[in-house]
Order: sequence, then structure tokens, then C-alpha cells
Amino acid sequence: MAELRCATWNVHRAKGKDGVVDPERVVGAIETAIVPYGADVLALQEADEECRPHAGILDIARIAESTGLEYVNDRPNLRWGLQSDGFLGTILFLHPRLKRTHADVIDLPGHCHRGVISVEIVADGRPCRIMSTHLSLTQPLRIIQMRVIGQYLRRRPKMQTVLLGDLNEWRPWNGIAFSERLVGTALRGPVKRTFPTGWPILPLDRILTDAPGQVQDVRAIDTLQTNLASDHRPLTGMVIVP
Repeated sequence: MAELRCATWNVHRAKGKDGVVDPERVVGAIETAIVPYGADVLALQEADEECRPHAGILDIARIAESTGLEYVNDRPNLRWGLQSDGFLGTILFLHPRLKRTHADVIDLPGHCHRGVISVEIVADGRPCRIMSTHLSLTQPLRIIQMRVIGQYLRRRPKMQTVLLGDLNEWRPWNGIAFSERLVGTALRGPVKRTFPTGWPILPLDRILTDAPGQVQDVRAIDTLQTNLASDHRPLTGMVIVP
């Protein structure tokens, strides 16, 4: 079986809890807190500017070099625009051993722009789909957005799916948005509180998969550097691809 070490982090557009916007602080926190974890998958949210043209704010080349991962949004059709690093703030990095076979972006409905990047890979001979997103704050919109994701999955080849990112679901038992009836597949994973950084009470960030019991060793990173750099704590976890 394949093991995928995954990390996801909402970097809050590089605005720390002190109100200072400092992209260098975010990159430094990735190097000190996430690089030692040895992630195969790194998903970032709110990693572009909020308003058009959704311009990039992070040193993508440095993140790729320090993590040893490949920047997935390297083609124009996988970014929002020419000045963007990601698709509506969502950026994905993958280990070079993970062979990419297909990639899409999905525009999600809602008052605030939201989107998904979906990449189909082969991990040690096993097909798997990695999807990263940042869902809306309200449950009615999350229901609609997850239904769109479910319809997309229905059109694509069947394979294990990993969904990670800031899913904005505060209920530890998940809401109706993640029900198998709505999405078409049961996405599950352990819950850890990640928001806000100083005293986390809400498990907004998740690593989920539709292979039962295959998300293990999930942890919220708690370091001085990460707590200063964003209002979310990074989340890590191991996904098993049987």
C-alpha cells in the first residue's frame, strides 16, 4: 500500500494574528514546521490576494525548493489568472514520485469565490485523487458546494479520493454537506481543532478520504512560528492508499 503524508494550511493571506501581513513569515513557518514532517502533499488556502486579480503573495519557488515538492498549479488553466499562484487562493504541491495523470479546477457557487483543485495521481502504482478546497462559512452554501464536488466525482473515473483544506465545518461529527447521500461517497477522517491559533476550539481544517479508516496520525501543528503567521493551525495526517 502507499502512504501519503498530507499537510494543509489556511495561511490567511499572510496576515498574522498580530494584524501584520508578512508572506516571509508564512514561508519561514512552512520551513520550520512542515518541512520536517516530510509531506508528500501540501495544500494551502487563502494563498492569493482576496480581490481580483487574485495576485500571488508567496514565494512559490522557495516553498517548492524547501519542501522538495512540485508546484501543481504550474499551468495557466490551473490558476485563476496570470497574476495568480493558485485557483482562488488554493495552491497544491505534490511529491515528484506521485505521477500526475489528470488535473482540473472546479468553480464553486457562493457569494465569496471558492474553488477546488483536483489532481489524479498514481502513488506507488495505486491510483488516487487529491482534492484541495476552501469551502464557505455557511452550511447551506457548503451543501451546494459539496454537491457540485460530488457531481464532478461521478463523472470522473472511480478511485480513492482525498479531500483536504479549510472545509469550514465546525461540527466534529460533520454536517449534512459531507453525507454520502449528498456527495455520493463517504468522506471521513479524524477531527482536530485548528482555529483560532491561540486557543483552537473549531476543527475547520480537515483531511478526509473515502477509504474507511485510512486517515491516521492527524495532528494540528502548534509552534510559535505557525501561530504568529496565520489564524489557522496547519493540519497533518497520513492517508493510506490500499
